[in-house]
Amino acid sequence: MLFVLGGGVVGVAAVLLALAADWAGEAFEALARRMPLAVLALTPLGFAASCWMSRRYFPNSGGSGIPQVIAARHLHGLATRERLVSLRVAAGKMVLLLLGLLCGASIGREGPTVQVGASIMFAIGRLSPRRQPGLLLAGASAGMAAAFNTPLAGIVFGIEEMSRSFEARTSGIILGAVIAAGVTSLSLQGDYTYFGTTRAVLGGTWQGLLAVPLLGVLGGLLGGGFSRVLILFAAGLPGRAGAFLARHPVPFAALCGLAVAVCGLLSDGAVFGTGYAQARGLVQGTSAVPDAFGPLKLIATLASSISGIPGGIFAPSLAVGAGLGNSVSVLLPGAPAQALVVLGMVAYFSGVVQAPITAFVIVTEMTNDHALVVPLMLASAIGFATSKLVCPEGIYHALARNFVAAEAVHRSRTVEPLAGQAIS
Repeated sequence: MLFVLGGGVVGVAAVLLALAADWAGEAFEALARRMPLAVLALTPLGFAASCWMSRRYFPNSGGSGIPQVIAARHLHGLATRERLVSLRVAAGKMVLLLLGLLCGASIGREGPTVQVGASIMFAIGRLSPRRQPGLLLAGASAGMAAAFNTPLAGIVFGIEEMSRSFEARTSGIILGAVIAAGVTSLSLQGDYTYFGTTRAVLGGTWQGLLAVPLLGVLGGLLGGGFSRVLILFAAGLPGRAGAFLARHPVPFAALCGLAVAVCGLLSDGAVFGTGYAQARGLVQGTSAVPDAFGPLKLIATLASSISGIPGGIFAPSLAVGAGLGNSVSVLLPGAPAQALVVLGMVAYFSGVVQAPITAFVIVTEMTNDHALVVPLMLASAIGFATSKLVCPEGIYHALARNFVAAEAVHRSRTVEPLAGQAIS
């Protein structure tokens, strides 16, 4: 009952966050249409404010949120975990995510929903302290499932990415929490597929067959490059550049916001926000995007991610992949454009997160396109293998190491003075 209760609360939180994120994105879009040049001031100021508030009032709320949950599962002690996953962190994450979307940041709500879900489960799990690692895993999986309305992907994500193993003793916990979160989400929002339904097929043309390895390699290279740069900035640049960024994080966040604003103006506003509307339009074949949408969305997402403001990379990565598939469709006119868009999404997403099973399961569930299952598997596997050549370690686990190391430093600073007092 504890797990089911937690899953239901996570489902409610995910729906409320989704509705609020949609409102924030639409509010910024309306403002950007009326006063396009205003974003050159609004976006940098919003980035600076979000970075400052994150560091001052809500430590460990920055970035995606998934690395914090992974780190919390590897740490011990309620107080230690509470610094990474707590109701205070969750509240700050939600507020600052909305602030980021209100100023046009290229961020998503799915990663933050994972941290919010784990934080809710952590709070409820105080009634069962020995099961905290399993509860964190269940909360993260439930958050992912409710955010995308993809229950299978939520389960696979928990096994493949969060725990990196299958544990029989936690499988029931994950299943119960995901079911509860899914039922809650469905009762509040109804049944839907994230990107709608498509029946795109590749066909037997040589261009369609060539598209799978081509998009797999391109998606892996670009996704691996994105992850490597983000990991590098998160760990701290070497030399004077790294020292400068460490001393001046808020001005750097403002510079990142300015880069996002410029990309937004160059794309006629297409790269602002999550990228959901643009990706859905490409999947459905109902709307067009600028030719440079894919590269500009990648740059805007990278700038948003290295700035340190709270926000995820799931939805923006899928949008970048959709733009990549759309660009390749121009080179391969004999292949169905919608099919290439979906393949680009899974290839790039797999390259970024290096979780190939999660990537093709989540894209399949979000498009309800079962005719492309085998090509999606192949593109995801190629993207994963190619990404490994550029970035040997998965982004979330690499970033989680930083939080584990920071907790070790925090512990040493608090234990040593106490030890000194005891000796004296």
